[in-house]
Amino acid sequence: MERSQKFSIRKHHIGTHLVLILAVIISIVPFLWMILTSFKTYEESIRIPLTVWPAQWNLINYITVWNKFPFLNFYFNTFFVMVVVIIGELIISSMAAYAFARLNFPFKNAIFIFCLSLMMVPSQIFLIPQYDLMVKAGLNDTLIALILPRLFNVFSVFMLRQFFMTLPRELDDAAKIDGCGFFGIYYQILLPLLKPALVSVAILSGLSTWKDLLWPLIVNNSMEKYTLSAGLALLIGEHTTIYPHVMAGSFLAVWPMILLYFLAQKQFVEGIAFSGIKG
Repeated sequence: MERSQKFSIRKHHIGTHLVLILAVIISIVPFLWMILTSFKTYEESIRIPLTVWPAQWNLINYITVWNKFPFLNFYFNTFFVMVVVIIGELIISSMAAYAFARLNFPFKNAIFIFCLSLMMVPSQIFLIPQYDLMVKAGLNDTLIALILPRLFNVFSVFMLRQFFMTLPRELDDAAKIDGCGFFGIYYQILLPLLKPALVSVAILSGLSTWKDLLWPLIVNNSMEKYTLSAGLALLIGEHTTIYPHVMAGSFLAVWPMILLYFLAQKQFVEGIAFSGIKG
């Protein structure tokens, strides 16, 4: 009986591992194809039947793309926007989440439900009003225009609120006895306990900002204000697209995020897992 149970458990694990291996292959093959294509010539990239390996490994595509576009400027713009957005979103979202989780004020639940309802609205609907606001404020074609619309994120507020709800209210009562006010409880007592959540929000916000394409293309016109995602759009030709150049530029754009993921994957997984403890 025990042997049959162990065998069934092993079969279950084998099936799980096979599914995970298949998912990994589906995820990693496009990335490997991007890298291989970045070393090919244009003729090799469009050859039928497809050629997997480049005939000659060289960096000419990377050199051409790097010299043709100001990638250092793209990197600076992207990093600057990402860092400011992460800091601003952490501050605003954590304070809003604390208010929804701990404070009592009129129509709190109604306001929170209204904020959650915004998550069901496609973000593209807000593009025209946001662009109109940026133009009227004279902020179009600036890095500030890339930052302001991203400082408040409903999902981050919801996620951090769930974390605040998991913390016992006895911490608040003890802090009040010691003379802490609402802001002191938020900043000195509760916020340090939210490190996994804050790391998760920072990573999700950073990834979303890094890969954002549509808004930078709409609000900015000059190449000096482009981010990496918007700069990559310049590699798509009106009549002809040189795919090895696109793949080389794509790799130059994604490698910092891949490195960031490997450095912070433990905190990210812990934060996402812990956020589901209390709903």
